[in-house]
Formats: sequence, structure tokens, C-alpha cells
Amino acid sequence: MQGKVEIAGVNTAKLKVLKSSETMELLRRSKAGDRQAREELIEGNLRLVLSVIQRFAGRGESVDDLFQVGCVGLIKAIDNFDISQPVKFSTYGVPMIVGEIRRYLRDNSAIRVSRSMRDTAYRVLQAREHLMAENQKEPTVEEIAKVLDIPREEVVFAMDAIVDPVSLYEPIYDSGGDAICVMDQVSDTKNTDERWTERIALKDAMKLLDPRERRILSLRFYEGKTQMEVSAEVGISQAQVSRLEKGAINTIRKHL
Repeated sequence: MQGKVEIAGVNTAKLKVLKSSETMELLRRSKAGDRQAREELIEGNLRLVLSVIQRFAGRGESVDDLFQVGCVGLIKAIDNFDISQPVKFSTYGVPMIVGEIRRYLRDNSAIRVSRSMRDTAYRVLQAREHLMAENQKEPTVEEIAKVLDIPREEVVFAMDAIVDPVSLYEPIYDSGGDAICVMDQVSDTKNTDERWTERIALKDAMKLLDPRERRILSLRFYEGKTQMEVSAEVGISQAQVSRLEKGAINTIRKHL
């Protein structure tokens, strides 16, 4: 977001700044039905939206989208602000803008997470920021859990829940030639080309066995039964089971 002047078609370098007295006067006029005053209020508080969305930077979300959602929160704050209360508009407006952005992030997450879990995650983030500002170092999970008075496991689960998923095609290194993606760094030892070839060859070899031999191998090596248990189930002696098992294995070895 640094260095970007225009967000959602708005030149952020030329945003207006209203004095407190000007804001209150425009609020009074807006409450009385003055549409022009309402527009001036929105334009005069866009810097408030800009300051809020900086808290959500680095999450992979479009800054333009966050800015527009923040503006919705700003408009709600203007329409619902009670001018009879001795509260600054910014004090009321910031939580409204933050809440609108959080709802947007929760409802548009690539992975659905329960509201309670996401609320816990935001409390964890707030506690983390507070502890970092206070101690000038990254807080431990235990320290955050102690501040929030929740189990350590809840802190870990909550933080994992809001981590943005990464595409397998996300480039992690590019030297000007072919980029290296996440997929290139993820290995699968179970589904290699060699494994697939072995499985196909084994399947073909099993077809060479008669039904009783296949059943014996299945009972012995898939269900983990002893030769004595297999003999009782198949209805032959243990010596016959042993002989048929060895013959079947030799047939498979020869084929492989």
C-alpha cells in the first residue's frame, strides 16, 4: 500500500481534513436532512478510513476493496452517530469502520471459520499488538493466552484459523527465468511415478493368482491374520496355507 496515491479512484494525497467543530456542524446539518453536508462529512473523513485499513495490510486483500468496505462503515457511523452524546465522531467511527471490515473479511474468507473462532483470533491480534508495543518484542503464545485468560491451545487454533491459504502455484523465487512455485517444494513420496508403476505391476500380478490364493494373501497381509486364523477361515490346514502363500508370493515376484 505504500507509495500508492490512488485507492478506489480516490486521490489519497488530496483528502480533506475536517476540524472537530466543522465535523459537528456538518453532522447537525446532515441529521437535519442536508445531503450536501452528508457528502462533505464522508469526503472529510476518508482519511479515517485510510488509517483503519492500514491495520489490515499484508493479508492478501485488495486495498481498493478494503477501502470501499471501510467507506460503508464510515457512512453507517455518520447515519447512526448521536450528536447529543459528548463523544468525538472519530471515537465512534473507528470501531464502526473496523467492524465493517472484519465482517467483510469473515464473510469472504476462502476458508469458512466460525464467528467465535474468528472473534478470538482478532482478540489475539489485538493482544499481540499491545504486548509488542509494551515490551518491544514478539510475545509468546503463553503471554497472549495469559492476557486473554484463555487456554494456550485456543490461541494457536485461532491464529491458524485466519491464516490465508497459499496457492500451490504461488511463486516463491524468480531469477528471471522459470519461477519456482510452492508446488515445486512440496514432495509426495507416496504418489511418485515409480510407486504408480509398482502398483500397476502388482495389480497385474495379482490377476495371475487363483481366487483362493488372492483370499489368503488378503487375509494375511491386508487384515493381518495369522496362518492359523486363515486356515480356520478358509477351511484348510495351516501347512496348506503356508504352501499356497509361498507359491503366490513367488508368482508375484517372478511377474514383478
